[in-house]
Amino acid sequence: MTDLRDALVFPFTTNRRLALAAVVAVLTYLLLVLSTFPSMSAQMIAAGVGYLDDAVLRLTANVYATAGAAGVALVVLYAYLTGVALTNSIAQVRSFGLGGMTNLTGVLPGLFASGCASCGAGVLGLLGFAGALAAMPFDGNLLRVGGIALLLYFLARSGDPRQCRIDA
Repeated sequence: MTDLRDALVFPFTTNRRLALAAVVAVLTYLLLVLSTFPSMSAQMIAAGVGYLDDAVLRLTANVYATAGAAGVALVVLYAYLTGVALTNSIAQVRSFGLGGMTNLTGVLPGLFASGCASCGAGVLGLLGFAGALAAMPFDGNLLRVGGIALLLYFLARSGDPRQCRIDA
């Protein structure tokens, strides 16, 4: 649990890291919400960037209507954890080079599993599984929880990215 705490707190150690984690989290949230209904999002953005806020609000309401408050909270938590994971990955690459990425490359399954559940029919529809999310129990929230659990597990394995440690 100490390693997980260290990994989650790391972006708060400097303002620059915090800003990076916040930007990544916001962009992740926007991507996930806008991909819930990609054709509407594309039309709104094509009509003008001024419609971006309207699209985000409407699609956030759509996520709330389909998955409830728990679904929206899980999307927000997923976006936050993505910001933490990316910030930690960048710090680990800067400290130890690409060879130090072995712990954080395990974050990818959690990013994809939780990301597909968060964006719902957007990505699944592109892959040919439009009805798959609707058939999942708890409106896909169980898959979101599974993806978040994977992210937390791999962040806990990596700990503070500035420290090199070898487990016995």
